[in-house]
Amino acid sequence: MARRNRSSIRKERIIMLASSVFVLAALTVTGVYVRNNNRAEKEDYVVDFEALEQSSTDLAENMVSGEELDTLFAGVGTDDLDYDPSFQEANSLHVENNGDGMKSGKGATEKKTIEEGIKEKKEEEVLDEIKDETSGETKKDEPKKDDPIEKSAGGKKSGADQEEEEAGMFDETVDTVMSGEVQAEAISTTVQPELDFSEEDGLVWPIVGDVLINYSMDQTIYFPTLDQYKYNPAIVISATQGESISAAADGRVTSVSYDSGTGNTVVMELGNGYELTYGQLENITVSEGSFVHVGDGIGTVAAPTKYYSLEGTNVYFKLTKDGEPVNPMSKLQ
Repeated sequence: MARRNRSSIRKERIIMLASSVFVLAALTVTGVYVRNNNRAEKEDYVVDFEALEQSSTDLAENMVSGEELDTLFAGVGTDDLDYDPSFQEANSLHVENNGDGMKSGKGATEKKTIEEGIKEKKEEEVLDEIKDETSGETKKDEPKKDDPIEKSAGGKKSGADQEEEEAGMFDETVDTVMSGEVQAEAISTTVQPELDFSEEDGLVWPIVGDVLINYSMDQTIYFPTLDQYKYNPAIVISATQGESISAAADGRVTSVSYDSGTGNTVVMELGNGYELTYGQLENITVSEGSFVHVGDGIGTVAAPTKYYSLEGTNVYFKLTKDGEPVNPMSKLQ
Protein backbone atom coordinates (compact mmCIF):
# COMPACT_ATOMS: atom_id res chain seq x y z
CA MET A 1 0.00 0.00 0.00
CA ALA A 2 2.83 2.35 0.83
CA ARG A 3 4.44 1.74 -2.57
CA ARG A 4 1.21 2.42 -4.37
CA ASN A 5 0.73 5.65 -2.52
CA ARG A 6 4.24 6.75 -3.36
CA SER A 7 3.83 5.92 -7.02
CA SER A 8 0.53 7.83 -7.21
CA ILE A 9 2.13 10.85 -5.54
CA ARG A 10 4.97 10.77 -8.08
CA LYS A 11 2.51 10.59 -10.94
CA GLU A 12 0.63 13.55 -9.58
CA ARG A 13 3.80 15.55 -9.24
CA ILE A 14 4.83 14.69 -12.78
CA ILE A 15 1.41 15.71 -14.10
CA MET A 16 1.49 18.99 -12.20
CA LEU A 17 5.01 19.76 -13.42
CA ALA A 18 4.06 18.99 -17.00
CA SER A 19 0.97 21.18 -16.74
CA SER A 20 3.04 24.04 -15.34
CA VAL A 21 5.57 23.73 -18.14
CA PHE A 22 2.77 23.72 -20.72
CA VAL A 23 1.13 26.83 -19.25
CA LEU A 24 4.46 28.70 -19.13
CA ALA A 25 5.17 27.78 -22.71
CA ALA A 26 1.73 29.00 -23.82
CA LEU A 27 2.17 32.31 -21.98
CA THR A 28 5.59 32.78 -23.46
CA VAL A 29 4.33 32.22 -27.00
CA THR A 30 1.43 34.63 -26.45
CA GLY A 31 3.72 37.36 -25.11
CA VAL A 32 6.08 37.03 -28.05
CA TYR A 33 3.15 37.30 -30.51
CA VAL A 34 1.72 40.42 -28.86
CA ARG A 35 5.16 42.09 -28.74
CA ASN A 36 5.71 41.49 -32.45
CA ASN A 37 2.30 42.97 -33.32
CA ASN A 38 2.97 46.11 -31.24
CA ARG A 39 6.36 46.54 -32.87
CA ALA A 40 4.76 46.31 -36.33
CA GLU A 41 2.13 48.94 -35.46
CA LYS A 42 4.78 51.33 -34.14
CA GLU A 43 6.80 50.92 -37.30
CA ASP A 44 3.72 52.03 -39.30
CA TYR A 45 3.71 55.42 -37.49
CA VAL A 46 7.41 56.09 -37.91
CA VAL A 47 8.16 58.94 -40.37
CA ASP A 48 10.94 58.25 -42.79
CA PHE A 49 12.69 61.62 -43.01
CA GLU A 50 15.22 60.34 -45.46
CA ALA A 51 12.45 59.44 -47.92
CA LEU A 52 10.84 62.85 -47.51
CA GLU A 53 14.11 64.66 -48.11
CA GLN A 54 14.72 62.57 -51.22
CA SER A 55 11.21 63.35 -52.62
CA SER A 56 11.61 67.10 -52.01
CA THR A 57 14.96 67.04 -53.80
CA ASP A 58 13.40 65.30 -56.78
CA LEU A 59 10.55 67.84 -56.84
CA ALA A 60 12.93 70.80 -56.79
CA GLU A 61 14.90 69.33 -59.68
CA ASN A 62 11.71 68.84 -61.75
CA MET A 63 10.37 72.41 -61.19
CA VAL A 64 10.70 74.98 -64.01
CA SER A 65 12.26 78.33 -63.16
CA GLY A 66 10.75 81.73 -64.04
CA GLU A 67 13.29 82.35 -66.76
CA GLU A 68 12.42 79.06 -68.39
CA LEU A 69 8.70 80.00 -68.29
CA ASP A 70 9.45 83.33 -69.99
CA THR A 71 11.38 81.42 -72.64
CA LEU A 72 8.50 78.98 -73.14
CA PHE A 73 5.87 81.74 -73.56
CA ALA A 74 8.09 84.10 -75.55
CA GLY A 75 6.72 82.84 -78.82
CA VAL A 76 3.05 83.02 -77.76
CA GLY A 77 1.23 86.20 -78.81
CA THR A 78 -0.74 88.26 -76.29
CA ASP A 79 -3.78 88.18 -78.57
CA ASP A 80 -4.25 84.50 -77.74
CA LEU A 81 -4.42 85.19 -73.98
CA ASP A 82 -7.04 86.80 -71.73
CA TYR A 83 -4.28 88.81 -70.10
CA ASP A 84 -3.76 92.50 -70.91
CA PRO A 85 -0.08 93.51 -70.46
CA SER A 86 -1.03 97.15 -69.94
CA PHE A 87 -3.30 96.27 -67.02
CA GLN A 88 -1.74 95.92 -63.56
CA GLU A 89 -3.24 94.74 -60.33
CA ALA A 90 -5.10 97.34 -58.32
CA ASN A 91 -2.78 96.95 -55.32
CA SER A 92 0.48 96.97 -57.28
CA LEU A 93 2.87 99.91 -57.34
CA HIS A 94 2.82 100.23 -61.15
CA VAL A 95 -0.79 100.93 -62.00
CA GLU A 96 -1.25 101.95 -65.60
CA ASN A 97 -5.07 101.97 -65.83
CA ASN A 98 -6.75 104.65 -67.89
CA GLY A 99 -8.88 107.27 -66.17
CA ASP A 100 -12.11 105.76 -67.45
CA GLY A 101 -11.28 102.24 -66.21
CA MET A 102 -11.10 100.80 -69.77
CA LYS A 103 -8.25 99.13 -71.62
CA SER A 104 -6.07 101.43 -73.64
CA GLY A 105 -6.07 101.10 -77.39
CA LYS A 106 -7.78 102.24 -80.53
CA GLY A 107 -11.25 101.02 -79.44
CA ALA A 108 -11.11 102.95 -76.17
CA THR A 109 -10.02 106.12 -77.94
CA GLU A 110 -12.82 105.86 -80.48
CA LYS A 111 -15.44 105.24 -77.76
CA LYS A 112 -14.19 108.20 -75.75
CA THR A 113 -14.35 110.42 -78.85
CA ILE A 114 -17.94 109.31 -79.55
CA GLU A 115 -18.99 110.00 -75.94
CA GLU A 116 -17.41 113.46 -76.06
CA GLY A 117 -19.22 114.17 -79.31
CA ILE A 118 -22.57 113.13 -77.86
CA LYS A 119 -21.96 115.23 -74.76
CA GLU A 120 -21.03 118.29 -76.84
CA LYS A 121 -24.12 117.79 -79.01
CA LYS A 122 -26.38 117.66 -75.94
CA GLU A 123 -24.75 120.80 -74.54
CA GLU A 124 -25.33 122.60 -77.85
CA GLU A 125 -28.99 121.52 -77.86
CA VAL A 126 -29.47 122.78 -74.30
CA LEU A 127 -27.83 126.11 -75.18
CA ASP A 128 -30.02 126.45 -78.26
CA GLU A 129 -33.16 125.77 -76.18
CA ILE A 130 -32.10 128.40 -73.64
CA LYS A 131 -31.50 130.91 -76.41
CA ASP A 132 -34.90 130.16 -77.96
CA GLU A 133 -36.68 130.60 -74.62
CA THR A 134 -34.82 133.86 -73.98
CA SER A 135 -35.47 135.39 -77.41
CA GLY A 136 -39.04 134.03 -77.64
CA GLU A 137 -38.39 132.65 -81.11
CA THR A 138 -38.80 129.10 -82.40
CA LYS A 139 -36.38 127.41 -84.74
CA LYS A 140 -37.72 126.86 -88.21
CA ASP A 141 -36.04 123.52 -88.63
CA GLU A 142 -37.41 122.12 -85.35
CA PRO A 143 -40.94 120.60 -85.40
CA LYS A 144 -43.56 122.19 -83.18
CA LYS A 145 -45.08 120.32 -80.27
CA ASP A 146 -48.36 119.92 -82.15
CA ASP A 147 -46.63 118.48 -85.24
CA PRO A 148 -46.06 114.73 -85.56
CA ILE A 149 -42.72 113.64 -84.16
CA GLU A 150 -40.30 112.54 -86.86
CA LYS A 151 -39.06 108.99 -86.63
CA SER A 152 -35.76 107.50 -87.64
CA ALA A 153 -35.23 104.93 -90.40
CA GLY A 154 -35.80 102.10 -87.95
CA GLY A 155 -39.29 103.38 -87.14
CA LYS A 156 -38.35 104.51 -83.62
CA LYS A 157 -38.13 108.00 -82.17
CA SER A 158 -34.72 109.57 -82.05
CA GLY A 159 -33.03 110.09 -78.70
CA ALA A 160 -33.36 113.90 -78.75
CA ASP A 161 -37.08 113.78 -79.66
CA GLN A 162 -37.79 111.22 -76.96
CA GLU A 163 -35.99 113.31 -74.33
CA GLU A 164 -37.95 116.43 -75.37
CA GLU A 165 -41.23 114.50 -75.18
CA GLU A 166 -40.44 113.14 -71.71
CA ALA A 167 -39.43 116.62 -70.53
CA GLY A 168 -42.72 118.02 -71.84
CA MET A 169 -44.72 115.34 -70.07
CA PHE A 170 -42.89 116.07 -66.82
CA ASP A 171 -43.52 119.80 -67.15
CA GLU A 172 -47.22 119.22 -67.77
CA THR A 173 -47.45 116.98 -64.72
CA VAL A 174 -45.76 119.58 -62.53
CA ASP A 175 -48.05 122.30 -63.86
CA THR A 176 -51.10 120.14 -63.17
CA VAL A 177 -49.99 119.40 -59.60
CA MET A 178 -49.14 123.02 -58.91
CA SER A 179 -52.44 124.24 -60.33
CA GLY A 180 -54.28 121.67 -58.19
CA GLU A 181 -52.52 122.91 -55.04
CA VAL A 182 -53.34 126.52 -55.89
CA GLN A 183 -56.97 125.63 -56.54
CA ALA A 184 -57.21 123.70 -53.25
CA GLU A 185 -55.73 126.64 -51.38
CA ALA A 186 -58.15 129.04 -53.06
CA ILE A 187 -61.12 126.82 -52.25
CA SER A 188 -60.07 126.43 -48.62
CA THR A 189 -59.68 130.20 -48.36
CA THR A 190 -63.14 130.87 -49.78
CA VAL A 191 -64.85 128.11 -47.78
CA GLN A 192 -63.54 129.36 -44.42
CA PRO A 193 -65.33 132.66 -43.74
CA GLU A 194 -64.05 135.08 -41.18
CA LEU A 195 -65.98 134.90 -37.91
CA ASP A 196 -67.04 138.27 -36.54
CA PHE A 197 -69.82 138.07 -33.95
CA SER A 198 -70.41 141.39 -32.19
CA GLU A 199 -72.58 142.58 -29.32
CA GLU A 200 -75.10 143.98 -31.80
CA ASP A 201 -75.56 140.60 -33.53
CA GLY A 202 -78.41 138.34 -32.48
CA LEU A 203 -79.10 134.62 -32.27
CA VAL A 204 -81.91 132.47 -33.64
CA TRP A 205 -83.59 129.83 -31.56
CA PRO A 206 -81.93 126.42 -32.06
CA ILE A 207 -85.34 124.80 -31.48
CA VAL A 208 -88.84 126.03 -30.80
CA GLY A 209 -89.94 125.36 -27.21
CA ASP A 210 -90.58 126.75 -23.77
CA VAL A 211 -87.76 127.62 -21.38
CA LEU A 212 -87.80 125.03 -18.61
CA ILE A 213 -84.97 126.56 -16.56
CA ASN A 214 -83.95 130.14 -17.21
CA TYR A 215 -80.50 131.72 -17.15
CA SER A 216 -79.55 132.86 -13.66
CA MET A 217 -76.06 133.86 -12.52
CA ASP A 218 -76.99 136.60 -10.03
CA GLN A 219 -79.03 134.25 -7.82
CA THR A 220 -79.64 130.52 -7.50
CA ILE A 221 -82.53 128.80 -9.23
CA TYR A 222 -84.33 125.53 -8.43
CA PHE A 223 -83.49 122.30 -10.34
CA PRO A 224 -86.30 119.73 -9.88
CA THR A 225 -84.26 116.58 -10.61
CA LEU A 226 -81.42 117.62 -8.30
CA ASP A 227 -83.92 119.07 -5.81
CA GLN A 228 -81.62 121.95 -5.05
CA TYR A 229 -80.97 125.57 -5.89
CA LYS A 230 -77.92 126.53 -7.88
CA TYR A 231 -76.69 128.97 -10.52
CA ASN A 232 -77.52 128.30 -14.16
CA PRO A 233 -75.15 129.69 -16.87
CA ALA A 234 -77.48 128.54 -19.70
CA ILE A 235 -81.11 128.07 -20.59
CA VAL A 236 -82.87 124.71 -20.78
CA ILE A 237 -85.37 124.61 -23.67
CA SER A 238 -88.20 122.08 -23.82
CA ALA A 239 -88.02 119.80 -26.88
CA THR A 240 -89.18 116.49 -28.33
CA GLN A 241 -86.75 113.59 -28.74
CA GLY A 242 -85.60 113.20 -32.34
CA GLU A 243 -86.40 116.81 -33.24
CA SER A 244 -83.78 118.58 -35.36
CA ILE A 245 -81.48 121.19 -33.77
CA SER A 246 -80.12 124.02 -35.95
CA ALA A 247 -77.22 126.43 -35.52
CA ALA A 248 -78.15 129.71 -33.85
CA ALA A 249 -75.37 131.63 -35.67
CA ASP A 250 -72.50 131.19 -38.09
CA GLY A 251 -69.56 129.49 -36.41
CA ARG A 252 -66.80 126.92 -36.42
CA VAL A 253 -67.05 123.73 -34.38
CA THR A 254 -64.26 123.59 -31.81
CA SER A 255 -65.35 120.57 -29.74
CA VAL A 256 -67.62 117.53 -29.96
CA SER A 257 -67.62 115.64 -26.67
CA TYR A 258 -69.73 113.91 -24.03
CA ASP A 259 -70.62 115.37 -20.64
CA SER A 260 -72.36 113.50 -17.84
CA GLY A 261 -74.74 116.44 -17.27
CA THR A 262 -75.42 117.71 -20.79
CA GLY A 263 -74.83 114.46 -22.71
CA ASN A 264 -73.44 114.77 -26.23
CA THR A 265 -72.26 118.37 -26.44
CA VAL A 266 -71.13 120.61 -29.32
CA VAL A 267 -69.13 123.80 -28.75
CA MET A 268 -69.03 126.34 -31.58
CA GLU A 269 -66.85 129.46 -31.93
CA LEU A 270 -68.64 132.59 -33.22
CA GLY A 271 -65.77 135.08 -33.25
CA ASN A 272 -64.55 137.91 -31.00
CA GLY A 273 -64.46 135.53 -28.01
CA TYR A 274 -68.08 134.39 -28.29
CA GLU A 275 -68.93 130.67 -28.04
CA LEU A 276 -72.16 128.68 -28.14
CA THR A 277 -72.69 125.33 -26.38
CA TYR A 278 -75.41 122.89 -27.45
CA GLY A 279 -76.19 119.98 -25.10
CA GLN A 280 -78.51 116.93 -24.94
CA LEU A 281 -77.79 115.96 -28.59
CA GLU A 282 -77.65 112.80 -30.65
CA ASN A 283 -77.07 112.00 -34.35
CA ILE A 284 -74.54 114.84 -34.54
CA THR A 285 -73.81 115.86 -38.15
CA VAL A 286 -70.85 118.21 -37.58
CA SER A 287 -67.22 117.57 -36.60
CA GLU A 288 -64.39 119.55 -35.09
CA GLY A 289 -63.07 122.22 -37.45
CA SER A 290 -66.17 122.30 -39.68
CA PHE A 291 -67.93 125.60 -40.44
CA VAL A 292 -71.66 125.86 -39.90
CA HIS A 293 -73.99 128.54 -41.20
CA VAL A 294 -76.94 129.80 -39.23
CA GLY A 295 -79.93 127.50 -39.63
CA ASP A 296 -77.85 124.43 -40.59
CA GLY A 297 -78.70 121.25 -38.72
CA ILE A 298 -76.13 120.04 -36.18
CA GLY A 299 -77.99 117.04 -34.74
CA THR A 300 -81.21 115.88 -33.09
CA VAL A 301 -82.62 115.98 -29.56
CA ALA A 302 -81.61 113.06 -27.34
CA ALA A 303 -83.22 111.59 -24.27
CA PRO A 304 -82.38 113.67 -21.17
CA THR A 305 -79.54 112.66 -18.89
CA LYS A 306 -80.19 111.58 -15.31
CA TYR A 307 -79.60 115.16 -14.13
CA TYR A 308 -82.64 116.37 -16.13
CA SER A 309 -84.98 113.38 -15.84
CA LEU A 310 -87.78 115.39 -14.11
CA GLU A 311 -87.36 118.38 -16.39
CA GLY A 312 -87.98 116.11 -19.39
CA THR A 313 -86.49 116.11 -22.90
CA ASN A 314 -84.65 119.37 -23.50
CA VAL A 315 -81.84 121.23 -25.24
CA TYR A 316 -79.04 122.79 -23.19
CA PHE A 317 -78.12 126.18 -24.75
CA LYS A 318 -75.29 128.36 -23.38
CA LEU A 319 -73.54 131.55 -24.62
CA THR A 320 -70.18 132.75 -23.30
CA LYS A 321 -67.89 135.73 -24.00
CA ASP A 322 -64.19 135.08 -23.28
CA GLY A 323 -65.27 132.17 -21.08
CA GLU A 324 -67.79 134.20 -19.04
CA PRO A 325 -71.50 133.26 -19.25
CA VAL A 326 -73.82 135.65 -21.12
CA ASN A 327 -77.60 135.53 -20.95
CA PRO A 328 -78.62 134.02 -24.32
CA MET A 329 -82.10 135.53 -23.95
CA SER A 330 -80.56 138.95 -24.56
CA LYS A 331 -79.39 137.80 -28.02
CA LEU A 332 -82.30 135.57 -29.10
CA GLN A 333 -84.61 137.22 -31.58
